[in-house]
Amino acid sequence: MTIPQSLHRAAANAVEATAILQDPAALRSANKPQLRRYEVSCLLPGGGISETRHIAPALPLFENAFSAFTRGSLVETAQGPIAVEDLLPGDEILTRDGGSQPLLWIGRTSVLPGRGGSRSRGCTLTSFMADSLGLQKPSASLVAGPAARLLRTPPHMQGCGDGQLLTLASEFQDGMSIFETAPPAPVDLCHLCLPRHAVITVGGLAFETYHPGPDALKLASYAIKTLFLNLFAHADSIQGFGPLAFPRADSASQPGPAIL
Repeated sequence: MTIPQSLHRAAANAVEATAILQDPAALRSANKPQLRRYEVSCLLPGGGISETRHIAPALPLFENAFSAFTRGSLVETAQGPIAVEDLLPGDEILTRDGGSQPLLWIGRTSVLPGRGGSRSRGCTLTSFMADSLGLQKPSASLVAGPAARLLRTPPHMQGCGDGQLLTLASEFQDGMSIFETAPPAPVDLCHLCLPRHAVITVGGLAFETYHPGPDALKLASYAIKTLFLNLFAHADSIQGFGPLAFPRADSASQPGPAIL
């Protein structure tokens, strides 16, 4: 068997050979979505850990599941702060309600920030300087990915709803202490999923864990739905993610990561 020398070529071959990727709507599009490699670690029912690699379209539905936290971000756990890249499924993650939940799922990918093209979209990273949202918020400089949402409402969105809202990190950019950044090298990004959607502390800020949203698959084809749900061993439908812990602020469409 010949091993493909190019990931892009291998991905293209996978599309041609795998019927599930032959989504009619995507194939009819003039700008067909690029493909991306995603890595998944998940907790198995018996306590073991499964690690798999997937190739899927670089669509927002998929990208948002892997692009919230950058390498080095410290997550508060029952054992103390742990860098996100050192977390393992089964680690107890402290939640805003004062309890903890076991980490069920970790999704990882790499992006080239700000390098969009005719067939891909640039990735917006948001850099928070220390204390930019208050004392120890964050406790040190922190870079959040395009899918990261904070349990906080920026001044220009106040009045959009009652109570606290989960808001995209990019909405907090002020050009001074919180700003868009685009490093010249690839950036590792990940997202975390717990048994129930929750707010956790990362670098001193309150971020949500992963949830696709109750309507995420409403307009998706059967092929895309199946491909997406295959990423999650603990959920066979959107209902498997449970309800949102807090409402999300409405936001404009955001750019996604450019394929490597």
